[in-house]
Parts: sequence; C-alpha cells; structure tokens
Amino acid sequence: MSSAQRFYLRASGVAGGLAVVVGAFGAHGLKSVLSEDMLVVYETGVRYHFYHALALLALALAPADLWRQRSTLWAARLFLTGITIFSGSLYALAITETRWLGAITPFGGLAMIAGWICVALSASSRSGVD
Repeated sequence: MSSAQRFYLRASGVAGGLAVVVGAFGAHGLKSVLSEDMLVVYETGVRYHFYHALALLALALAPADLWRQRSTLWAARLFLTGITIFSGSLYALAITETRWLGAITPFGGLAMIAGWICVALSASSRSGVD
C-alpha cells in the first residue's frame, strides 16, 4: 500500500467517524433546536458526508495499479474537499441559518462530481498492468 493510500485510508476513517458524530449530534442534540427545514439541510450534509467517506475508503483500498493514475489521487483529494465544503457549509447553514453559506455549497458539490469523474478516468486509463 502506497503512502497516499495509507493517508486516504486514515482520512476515510476520520471522515467516517466524524460523519457518525455529526449525525448523532444532529439526531439527538439538534432535533429539538433546528426547524424542520434546517434539520433536512443538516441531514443532507450528513448523508453526503457518509457517502463520500465510504467512497474514499473504497478508493484507498483500490488496487495499487489504480493508484498509478493521477486521476485516482485527484479523486481522493476532491472527495475530501467536497466533504469539507459541501457538508461543512450545510452544517453551518443549518446551525446558524446564515443563508449566504448556501452559496458555497455548490462548490463542494462540484468537487464531489469532479471526484467521481476522476474515478471514471482512473478506471478507463491504461496503467500498463492487465
């Protein structure tokens, strides 16, 4: 396993653990505090946080030949960026109801989409190993 794979394996563990923490916090600590609309916003952040923590885990455990593709490293970077910006902005929006934070969220979504495109590029690139 390469050092990049080990880093993203650790990052997926941290991201997954944080998704559990913020999800539990929302379900138990914020349910009576947030409006129904803001709770939905928060839960959307948690859901995409989890999805991309799991995607990062799958990527980190992918075969070494896949990691020879630059696009694999970029996919991992973009998934982490997407979690931070997309989910982070939704958490902050829900808790503070600061509406302008919603303008940041699409940039995180674009990072997630770009990450998935990079995964597709990694799978379609020839690494010299068949």
